[in-house]
Amino acid sequence: MTQQVVTHSLFSDLDIYLFRTGKHTQLYKKFGAHRIEVDGVSGLYFAVYAPGARHVQVIGDWNGWNGHGYSLDVRWDSSGIWEGFIPGLDYGLLYKYRIYSHHDDIVRDKADPYGFCTEVPSKTSTISWNMQHDWKDHKWMASREETNALGKPCSVYEVHLGSWKKNNNGDSLSYRQLADELVPYVKEQGFTHVEMMPVMEHPYYPSWGYQSTSYFAPSRRYGDPDDFAYLVDEFHQAGIGVYLDWVPSHFAVDGHGLGMYDGSHVYEHPDHKKGFHPDWNSSIFNYERPEVVSFLLSSAHYWLDVYHADGIRVDAVASMIYLDYSREEGQWDPNEYGGNEYIAAVNFIKELNTSVFAKHKGVQMIAEESTAYSGVTRPVHLGGLGFTQKWMMGWMNDTLQYFGREPIHRQYHHGEISFSMVYAYSENYVLPLSHDEVVHGKGSLVMKMPGDEWQKFAHLRLLLCYMYTHPGNKLLFMGAELGQVSEWNVNSQLEWQVLQHPNHEGIQELVRDLNQLYKKEKALHENDFYQEGFQWIDHGDTENCVLAYIRRAGKKDIVTVLNFTPQTLTDYEVGVDQNGVYRELLSSDQKKYWGSGHSNSSLKSKKAEKHGRAYTLSLTVPPLGAVILKKA
Repeated sequence: MTQQVVTHSLFSDLDIYLFRTGKHTQLYKKFGAHRIEVDGVSGLYFAVYAPGARHVQVIGDWNGWNGHGYSLDVRWDSSGIWEGFIPGLDYGLLYKYRIYSHHDDIVRDKADPYGFCTEVPSKTSTISWNMQHDWKDHKWMASREETNALGKPCSVYEVHLGSWKKNNNGDSLSYRQLADELVPYVKEQGFTHVEMMPVMEHPYYPSWGYQSTSYFAPSRRYGDPDDFAYLVDEFHQAGIGVYLDWVPSHFAVDGHGLGMYDGSHVYEHPDHKKGFHPDWNSSIFNYERPEVVSFLLSSAHYWLDVYHADGIRVDAVASMIYLDYSREEGQWDPNEYGGNEYIAAVNFIKELNTSVFAKHKGVQMIAEESTAYSGVTRPVHLGGLGFTQKWMMGWMNDTLQYFGREPIHRQYHHGEISFSMVYAYSENYVLPLSHDEVVHGKGSLVMKMPGDEWQKFAHLRLLLCYMYTHPGNKLLFMGAELGQVSEWNVNSQLEWQVLQHPNHEGIQELVRDLNQLYKKEKALHENDFYQEGFQWIDHGDTENCVLAYIRRAGKKDIVTVLNFTPQTLTDYEVGVDQNGVYRELLSSDQKKYWGSGHSNSSLKSKKAEKHGRAYTLSLTVPPLGAVILKKA
């Protein structure tokens, strides 16, 4: 067969320079399959990075998966890029690259690393795609820099798209069905943002998306790329921000994916100590290779550019920045300074955040970082990693440990529940009650709680009130707002049927009311990242296991009192700064939440010093309950 490929290139000299120096952020416009015209003839231009290949062919359903006559040309500049134009081809075709390696005799049929669309797993081909979605989120995008800023309300509903709800056939909802059902639900519940667990294509569904093979393609399980764009657009038109989980720390080893792409370690580090993740049986990106850095930068920018994402939550940052992460002695080598910091990974993260904020206004970069690494949310130019937010894993661990204790023992561990304020302003924190806390035998949130059924649900209401009044942005994994009894199962849907019971319905209504209160009251969000936004009233009442504190913005104080015992506290006194009448904004013990009905009418402070403050309030604090007050 005669050669069907025409020599052509979309790469400029600047593209090659940026690619090879780890600075390119829009490689998706160059690599992959793009319809162009050459000498008046329309067709598809293909480009793939395969520096260890001796021969590369394009195969697909249009040529019977026979690559003869469809060979790409390798560029003359030693960039490792193979490219070419095939006349007559159009979008919508299945294709792969057939790669013959310099390193062995194995012929590899590989998906396109820059492919925009894939077949539905377990099929593995790439589909040439041109997104046609007509965006209607102009109002959201125009105001995003203001509404999505730090200090604005940020209450995040974390969701796994495939297991939120099933249709009558037991199948996951499509992107468009989710637009019809999930978007209004998130709006009704009052969340400001949704965070989607990784939508990037992944072969193994129970990996939840954290074992990706395609870094530019939303999963075809729920529809095509235009359908996913439609879902994001509908969220934006409803006034809801969209954060996407993204996994630059490791990738799946499936044969059609990135691993040993051309018979050599193209994307993964060749040193097993740096290139293989023992916890997840996956490959680790080679952050020391500039072309791989450009690939990852372009992926992050792609979701922000093309799909209008409002933020990226970067998974497993600690596993990237420490050479000894989850490794025993002898399984890792120190860096050139003798330390355990992976300098190349740290530099990649800094470049990622610097490049994102240089090009995208009003987005957030969020780190899931589980150690005490200093400066995660400090700007790069001040020596930090440059994220805007970090998950507060210490708060989550201490809080759930404290709540898991029998109330009678809490007086001996009261410091666990207040310790977070020692370091609450060391970073810009998100308080996460995420999917990780309700899987692998850990149980659902409500089932972590001690006591009988009433006490379990009272505990959950108390936990939610504590989270919403504590400094920091909020994140709640789907199902928690239902008081779901079973732990999360990726193969089923949430337990929607429990809402027929008043205890579960009460949790849902409480979350809705907390979201509205959190958005309405500036004191609960405006100074989340400034110390003047929080003051202890008392964190030392170990006998009653009570916390009392003030949230503040301007002159409007919000007073929160939390009772971590099942005893009703009557005439309980707390000191306040401002004299006057205080009204109860919310009590977690209201009967509509399935509480016992204790409440406080208007409370008048008296001139009497308490807790170092000039005035005193005397109130009823319900059992395992929270009271949130505001001066009238």
